[in-house]
Amino acid sequence: MAKLQSVFSMRHMLVLSLALNVSFILRILYDGTQDLFFFSYNHHQGQTSNLHNPRLLISSSSSFSNSSSSTCKDHQQPSINNNNKNRVINLDHGDPTVYEEFWRESGEKTTITIPGWQSMSYFSDVSNKVCWFLEPEFAKEVVRLHGVVGNAVTEDRHIIVGTGSSQLFLAALYALSPTDSLEPMSVVSASPYYSSYPSMTDYQKSGLYKWGGDAEKFEKSGPYIELVTSPNNPDGCVRRSVLNRTEGLLVHDLAYYWPHYTPISSPADHDLTLFTLSKATGHAGMRIGWALVKDKEVAKKMTKFIELNTIGVSKDSQLRAAKVMRAVSDGCELQGDGESFFKFSHKLMSNRWKQLREAVHRSNGLFSVPTFSPSFCTFFNQNLEPHPAFVWLKCEGNVEDCERFLRGHNILTRSGTHFGVSQQYVRISMLDTHENFMHFLHRLSTINSR
Repeated sequence: MAKLQSVFSMRHMLVLSLALNVSFILRILYDGTQDLFFFSYNHHQGQTSNLHNPRLLISSSSSFSNSSSSTCKDHQQPSINNNNKNRVINLDHGDPTVYEEFWRESGEKTTITIPGWQSMSYFSDVSNKVCWFLEPEFAKEVVRLHGVVGNAVTEDRHIIVGTGSSQLFLAALYALSPTDSLEPMSVVSASPYYSSYPSMTDYQKSGLYKWGGDAEKFEKSGPYIELVTSPNNPDGCVRRSVLNRTEGLLVHDLAYYWPHYTPISSPADHDLTLFTLSKATGHAGMRIGWALVKDKEVAKKMTKFIELNTIGVSKDSQLRAAKVMRAVSDGCELQGDGESFFKFSHKLMSNRWKQLREAVHRSNGLFSVPTFSPSFCTFFNQNLEPHPAFVWLKCEGNVEDCERFLRGHNILTRSGTHFGVSQQYVRISMLDTHENFMHFLHRLSTINSR
């Protein structure tokens, strides 16, 4: 019996010793991969648990991030050295991840819990005879936010919610175009215009409307739709209608008419105005936009387009958007602990533009960017310069194709040809992560014409 116990103990000791050595060797071989494994495991566990949990918790910050360990990225400099020269910096898209830092710190203020039984019906408000899928809480916060900022008139306006302002743009074209016309309605915008206007207008090859090009060069008689983007994407300039003909209809795209991008001069008072949450607060993933429409019949036709296109707009996104907008308005009105979103964002954008101009200055004339004059902002109650969401950069000297030139330095941008102008220009996003932006500044300041 004693011999059996001795053999049994020795076997266990050998197995234990082998296991410890294998574990030690594996740890050395795979050192540095534990975080990836931990992420994958927790992500999998999170997905599994949600299948059995009838309540969905949604926060404004990333679902894969630990808020307790978040730090102020704008005060941390990424490691930039020669080893990063092959890093591809993609600033072609206006993905507004720059604001993630602020929303990480918001906690419960922007977190909602959605029970499994909620938002099951197609209908949001059957008493709303214009937009039946508009959540009343969302509409309330839209009106409040515009009142707080002072950037749009909401009185005697119909609010139409859409899956981003892109859907609302198409809904507006559908609503404004006559169905009995012998030819499609021309849609125009002064160049440089938003690069997606031509493709979105002509994508479905509609018989109701078609892209008519640069408004400055439009000479065709008859009715037309003019798109007025102000501040303009891509160059950040304040825009007004160019054509001003009696037969023209206007759509004002005011995605960037918020105090962190441009001084608020007065409430916008137009027949049809488009806004989007993606640029207002940075929540592009919610896919929420809204239109302020004066004419009831136009508003009904826009609603009909969205009904035929997507049978309404996500209630969950509307409820989450309402919570975010409420937090923004509260931060402006209550002025409690912490900085309001617009103060934080204005300071951030101001700092980025200052750093950008310094980097351009170090290029010794190879690049140039627009200059903006200060004007009075009714929101901040002082004279301020605009800080657009994009920089409209021009390659000077012998560089004819700026997009190609920068691509050669692993910086991805959008060529001016997409905006109806020369290829000497490119649009570059100012809304990317702090790390990407700092790498971009470093590389831009070290580029020469050779």
